[in-house]
Amino acid sequence: MADTSPSDIEDLEWFHKDISRHVAEGLLMANGVDGSYLLRTSTTKPGDYSLSVRCANSVKHISITWDGREYAFGMGRFKTLREFAEHFENKPLIGGESGVLTLLKYPYPRCVDEPPAYETVRVHAEWGRTSSDETPAAPNPAPTAIASKEGYLTKMGGHRKNWLTRWFVLVKNELRYYRARGDNEPLRALDLQQATEVARDTTHGKTNCMRLVFPGRTFFMFAGSAQEADEWIELLQWKLDQLKKVAVGAAPQY
Repeated sequence: MADTSPSDIEDLEWFHKDISRHVAEGLLMANGVDGSYLLRTSTTKPGDYSLSVRCANSVKHISITWDGREYAFGMGRFKTLREFAEHFENKPLIGGESGVLTLLKYPYPRCVDEPPAYETVRVHAEWGRTSSDETPAAPNPAPTAIASKEGYLTKMGGHRKNWLTRWFVLVKNELRYYRARGDNEPLRALDLQQATEVARDTTHGKTNCMRLVFPGRTFFMFAGSAQEADEWIELLQWKLDQLKKVAVGAAPQY
C-alpha cells in the first residue's frame, strides 16, 4: 500500500478539506449512520486533521497529527491514513464518557448524489394523532438534506426597516424563516435558485451581518457570533455554487 502524506491526502475520497466542524456534524447527522466518518483539516490547529465520526446521536471529533513520517492518534501511530481507517474498521472506537463503542466502518465521500433541484409541492394534510395518547405529530421537523442548517438570525424588515429575530431553516434549495421555532408555517420561503450573492455586510452598523441578494430585494441578517455568521455564509455560498453548476450543465458535487 502506498504511503499517504499531506501532499496526496486530497486523493482520499473521504477527505473533505476545509469544511467546518459544524458542516461535518450536519452531513454525518443528516445522512450518515453509526460508524460513518470523514476526514477534514483542523480548524483550530493548522497542519493537523480532524476525524469526524457519527456515534449514535452525536458526532465525535478526533485529532490526528502528522509529524512528517506518520500520523498519530492518541497512542497509535500509522504510516498512512488508510492504514489508520482499516485498523479501526475491526476495532471499537470509544464514543465518549458514556462508554458507547462505535466501529469506524463507513467512509463518507466528498461527492454524494443528491438531486440538483427539488420539486416544490404543497401538501394538504392534518397532523396525525396516535390512537393511544392523542399526541399530535411533531411540527417543523429537522432538516435532513445535505448542508442543512437552522437557528436564530435577526433580519431587517422590508418596509419599516426594523430588526426582528426569526427562526431560519436552510434546507434543500430554500431558506425559510419562521416567527418562532416550532411554528408549522414559515413567514416566507426564499428560493435560492433566484439568489445572486451572499456576503458579509458592514453597511448597517450591525456586527456579524450578512446580505443575501435577490433580484428586486436584498435581505440583511445578523447572527449572534462571528462563527455562526461564517457558518451561514459558508453554507449559503455552497448552495449557490451548486445551483450555478446546475444552471450551466455541470455536475454538482452534493
